[in-house]
Amino acid sequence: MKAIQIRRTGGPEVMELAELPVPQPKSNEVVVKIKAAGVNFIDVYNREGRYKAPLPLVIGQEGAGTVIAVGSDAGTANEAGKGDVKFSVGDPVAYAGVLGSYAEYALVPADRLVKIPPGVSERDAAAAMLQGMTAHYLSHDTYPLKRGETALIHAAAGGVGLLLVQMARNIGARVIGTVSTEEKAKLAREAGADEIIFYTQSDFEAETKRLTDGKGVDVVYDSVGKTTFEKGLNVLRPRGMMALFGGSSGAVAPIDPIVLTQKGSLFLTRPSLNSYVITSQELQARAGAVLGMIRQGKLKLRVAHTYPLADAQQAHRDLEGRKTTGKLLLLT
Repeated sequence: MKAIQIRRTGGPEVMELAELPVPQPKSNEVVVKIKAAGVNFIDVYNREGRYKAPLPLVIGQEGAGTVIAVGSDAGTANEAGKGDVKFSVGDPVAYAGVLGSYAEYALVPADRLVKIPPGVSERDAAAAMLQGMTAHYLSHDTYPLKRGETALIHAAAGGVGLLLVQMARNIGARVIGTVSTEEKAKLAREAGADEIIFYTQSDFEAETKRLTDGKGVDVVYDSVGKTTFEKGLNVLRPRGMMALFGGSSGAVAPIDPIVLTQKGSLFLTRPSLNSYVITSQELQARAGAVLGMIRQGKLKLRVAHTYPLADAQQAHRDLEGRKTTGKLLLLT
């Protein structure tokens, strides 16, 4: 099979198109013929070595496709309140958080796999698993938004951003989104953002304070990191929360916790999806909620661009260069 493999960490050029054996399942595993793989910043972090993994490595942590082989025990993933999830050859399935999706075939533990419901395509499932579940845990668990509260969402036209804006609006929260261009502003507004701040043209700290009459926002959802973090703390209300879930502009400098006291007894968390889908039951429930929103038309996906598997380097360059809005997919 063809796969994108790295033998050393570094820039996009370290990703090579390799010919590897088709994997065979152990008792608790399923082999998936990948139709679409999501391209995410966590893949960049793996490629750069910011997140450590043994080399050589097939990168990619999100995929969707069809089951082609099932291990002898690969039916033990418990769906909350609905008994065991049984996988059979031919089932349309999706997953996130398991390395190896930049390939024609992937090996996935059964308890990390979900079935794609009727009415949702494999392409949509691949576009929604990682970013959709991230938006879901941020808005429903990390800081459970309530109707009438105000959220500041950085990169509001990005892959997670557009989904997070929609979920926040569905809850009834007020959304302030930061973007860099008028095109991105249009997309964020269409997703439900109430106000837009062009961070390239104005100081988002001053604008956010103006838009909230100096009271500050209840929560900041920040995937940008280095360039936005400090000012993000300054726009929170007392006892507000900074949910720092990414670092597209670079890593945030170490912080003395006393700063959180000085700025109003703030809460700071650095969450990741894996901590919000620890059990199979949690994964099935969260994925089911996201795929259900898509099926019901409550969550609209924007697939910005698709690439053949061999063009993974270009996909990473586009992602890191912030040249795209919405989701990037590799198709096999």
